[in-house]
Amino acid sequence: MRKKVLSLAIIFLTFPLLTQAQAWNPNGLGYATGLPQGSISGIIMNIMFWLLAMLGIFGVIGFTIAGIMYLVSTGDEGMIDKAKEAMKWSIVGILVGLLGVVVIQAIDLMLNQFSNF
Repeated sequence: MRKKVLSLAIIFLTFPLLTQAQAWNPNGLGYATGLPQGSISGIIMNIMFWLLAMLGIFGVIGFTIAGIMYLVSTGDEGMIDKAKEAMKWSIVGILVGLLGVVVIQAIDLMLNQFSNF
């Protein structure tokens, strides 16, 4: 019974080494985690640029769908009004997204200027 418990303890204690859950950094600087080495503002800016790209794609898709709705309305006033509303709101959405990115960049610029003092 002791041999079984001892062998299980050794297996569980050496299991992280076998799976290399924490790969040792060859430079001797500790464990290499594989996490990105960046600042919080850099990470936020990358996320904002990704969201801007997604917003642009969705805005173009929405504007295209509204244009198709306008083309196939064939004189139906209700359908024309819906298409115009969809075009208006897709443009407003893109402008709000761009404004958000401008505000984030302005705040980042101000915080970086204050950190230099």
